[in-house]
Amino acid sequence: MSYLVLDIETTGKQYDDLDETTKGYFRQWAERDAQSSEQVERELEQIKKGLPFSPFLGEVVAIGMQDDNNMGAVYFRADNDKKAKDFEEDGIQYRVGSEKEVLEKFWEVARNYYTFVTFNGRAFDAPFLMIRSAVHGVRPSRNLMPNRYLSGQKFGTQHIDLSDQLAYYGAVRRLPKLHFVTKAFNIESPKDGGMSGEEVPQAFKDERYREIARYCMDDVFATKKLFEYWNEFLNFELKFAD
Repeated sequence: MSYLVLDIETTGKQYDDLDETTKGYFRQWAERDAQSSEQVERELEQIKKGLPFSPFLGEVVAIGMQDDNNMGAVYFRADNDKKAKDFEEDGIQYRVGSEKEVLEKFWEVARNYYTFVTFNGRAFDAPFLMIRSAVHGVRPSRNLMPNRYLSGQKFGTQHIDLSDQLAYYGAVRRLPKLHFVTKAFNIESPKDGGMSGEEVPQAFKDERYREIARYCMDDVFATKKLFEYWNEFLNFELKFAD
């Protein structure tokens, strides 16, 4: 059975570009949660930091993927670099485009697969991709949000969220972080490379586009290795050919 591992990186919209009604909601939330008037601005800053996690208030800046045959690619944005070009590195294709172009390219690839593998993808990557695509008038070629449980994914698209699997759908007290899990299974963590997802928005502002693309692919590499480990030792529901 073929499968596609994927990961995305995102950034928030510029706060100053948001409409006044939206800013008003943020101000209300900050005032509600602040313990004092001095804390309001700090609360507002925390809200701004959360923009990259909402598909309604954020944008996709990179999509990385690799399949069971180790064919891989990253589609990424380099908005302010007019000289940015496609390139290849270690067998991975890196392709530049606008957010809409990046999404369109991803769905062109996705239509060739029925099984998708992520880490925390049901809570983040999959709905983010689908909603941002709809914003641009792009229809997803696959439904990345099928039934949450593998036992209910007998037909159509399968989405194996390793965070769900390793937390046994919430039975484990805390949802695992990719860094913790990879370390436990002796897999190289992408967080050891000097960047984290929280740093991507600032890196995007700093025009460190290639660095973001490489970091995105490192997440994909780690997720694929984790999937192979899970499949060998903890998968009791799905059968993948050797």
